[in-house]
Amino acid sequence: MTGVRVVTLGETMALVRADETGSLRHVRDMSLGIGGAESNVAVGLSRLGVDASWLGRIGDDSLGARVIRELRAEGIDVRAIADADAPTGLMLKERPTASTTAVHYYRSGSAGSRLSSADLPAGWVEEAAILHVTGITALVSDSAHAALVSAVERAKAAGVVVSFDVNYRSALASRTTAGPLLRDIAARADIVFGGAEELSILFPGRSPERAAALLREDGCRTTVLKQGAAGATVFDETGTTVGAGFRVDVVDTVGAGDAFVAGYLSAMLEHLSAEETLRRANACGAVACLAPGDWEAAPTLRELERFLDGDADPVMR
Repeated sequence: MTGVRVVTLGETMALVRADETGSLRHVRDMSLGIGGAESNVAVGLSRLGVDASWLGRIGDDSLGARVIRELRAEGIDVRAIADADAPTGLMLKERPTASTTAVHYYRSGSAGSRLSSADLPAGWVEEAAILHVTGITALVSDSAHAALVSAVERAKAAGVVVSFDVNYRSALASRTTAGPLLRDIAARADIVFGGAEELSILFPGRSPERAAALLREDGCRTTVLKQGAAGATVFDETGTTVGAGFRVDVVDTVGAGDAFVAGYLSAMLEHLSAEETLRRANACGAVACLAPGDWEAAPTLRELERFLDGDADPVMR
């Protein structure tokens, strides 16, 4: 896939994660890392052999430097704008119980929220094969929303495929406020990813199947319904394709959706069949659940092959 590139933009934050189960009121040991939906996808793509580029604003601080270092270490083309007037955002992750995870965001006034259209370099979008964006960037601030829309418009004008993951965050906006903004972006995209609840934000009261049909009327070619352990379903002009999920011993589900998207886009770039594309995407999402962290467990191609050739148990529902 020489020369194939996926570009993405959004906020990547420092991540402080509890190393033990329990409330942040009581846990003693914490680990420091980074995380962000768009950069998680870029990491997943890079590990699968796809040339990926991430753009975002970070604070001119040690946490921002860590973001740059970690992403560059993953082979990603990093387009970071250091902001001397705002800090790198922060998120805290706790595990209240062995089976639950809670994430707390501290991003108000962060460098990442100050992303603007002026930060997008000439040719960066136009030279890519795919532009991947998320609803997080659309809702984090007015300037970030404008930057996302500008990137999408430039991609459409240049014939670049636009991938959009709804990735709704209730902490950023209510469903009522978010719905029209996210639907507008989805209508401009070529492929839309979302869970059933997220698609219902775009089209209140409509089933995923009906939402997909309405998106096709808007010009979106493909809608991918993410269903977690149950797998995923693709709705496109050829009909409906269902892919079973995989049973795994879950450690951390955060970032699994981003790994799924990376697997899907990488398979799409390889022109795999719809069935093979879903199998890879579901496997990537499953493997990402096997270790803590937002992106650390995203598989390489060799790890993915080993998982698929092993005892992975497809969930038949």
